Amino acid sequence: MIRYYFELALRNFRRSPGLTALMLLTIAIGVGACMTTLTIFHVLSRDPIPHKSSQLYNVQLDAGRANGGFTPGGEPMLQLTRFDAEALLREARADRQVVMTGGGTSLTPGDGKERPFIARGRWASSDFFAMFDVPFLYGNGWSKADDANEARVVVISKALNERLFGGTDSRGKIIRLRDKDLSIIGVLNDWRPAPHYFDLTLGAYGDTAEVFAPFSTALSLKFSTWGNFNCWGNVGNDPRGVNAPCSWLQYWAQLDTPAKAEAYKDYLKQYSDKQRAANRFERPTNVRLRPVMEWMSVQQVVPADVSLQLWLAFGFLAVCLVNTVGLLLAKCLRRSGEIGVRRALGAPRRQIFLQFLVEAGSLGLVGGLLGLVLTGLGLWAVRQGSSDYAKLVTLDLPMLATTLVLAIVASLLAGLLPAWRATLVTPALQLKTQ
Repeated sequence: MIRYYFELALRNFRRSPGLTALMLLTIAIGVGACMTTLTIFHVLSRDPIPHKSSQLYNVQLDAGRANGGFTPGGEPMLQLTRFDAEALLREARADRQVVMTGGGTSLTPGDGKERPFIARGRWASSDFFAMFDVPFLYGNGWSKADDANEARVVVISKALNERLFGGTDSRGKIIRLRDKDLSIIGVLNDWRPAPHYFDLTLGAYGDTAEVFAPFSTALSLKFSTWGNFNCWGNVGNDPRGVNAPCSWLQYWAQLDTPAKAEAYKDYLKQYSDKQRAANRFERPTNVRLRPVMEWMSVQQVVPADVSLQLWLAFGFLAVCLVNTVGLLLAKCLRRSGEIGVRRALGAPRRQIFLQFLVEAGSLGLVGGLLGLVLTGLGLWAVRQGSSDYAKLVTLDLPMLATTLVLAIVASLLAGLLPAWRATLVTPALQLKTQ
């Protein structure tokens, strides 16, 4: 029976091609606009490390002064001071822990074929690669002993390896950062976490680093650091000094079970209490230990304008559906005679209702395919933009399936009223008028 209804739908579409094309275009435009913004939202808000995001926690301590805009119980300082970060790292109470910051330094290629350029860097402790599951093409990261010894080793990105060494295994080769030589011990494979959750101070969707070096090494060689610097009090000559009252470091802990996370939070509270007792912290104990998704939600990683655009797109889809309802209703009324004949021949109302729903669903399927094309065009236009996330916006399989499902469901909803109206056609009245 369903096959017969599909055949009826096809005949009716051919009978009024202009009206059918108008309905398809209405559905396609609505679905295309909605799915373009929904795909952007999906890309910007997705879990960057889904298999272990619940085990990775951002650490915040409140080390600032008790005056100057301080709100009791409010959000703690975004980052840690060097004293606190190194103290937590030294005590190592988590399964893994990382202190890090972004940076940049001049890089001089060894072959002399290219002029020096500024390379994006990340200066981190040794657990960085294992904690964030960074993939390696060659070699691996450095060890805790390298951290302690301020070893002059470096890991480079795949793109930088291709630029400097043509993609060959470059382990053991030397690159010059500033005026210092560092030995390459590893080359990353393709890796661009989006959002850039472990350091939002450099942008949630910025490019990943090109060179990775031990945090201790970067400080001893005075490599520059990038990102937010929040200082209070007398910072002396070196705001990056151990005792400088400046928060500028990101600190993450891997805690494999909820029980460990709870215990670690208690440890942070005890640590904060000790610093208050030592007169280092003026503010009441106020720590935060947030997993990845909660951290991104609090930091409002998804731009506000994208969320607004998403709501507007759904509103536009609703307007398109209302228009489709009107067109389907008009088409239904034009077919009152046909419906009357079917009812007079014994077709029950539920079969009439089902027939019109099949027609609406057929429109939704074709409209969804057209909407998929428009979504592709919309995403292509987004990728031509200059935003940080432009290159990341692509249509994956889940969103492709969502496009078709959305189109069919929307068209079925739009077809409910015309289908119900068709069941109310009185056979005797229609036969009499004909």
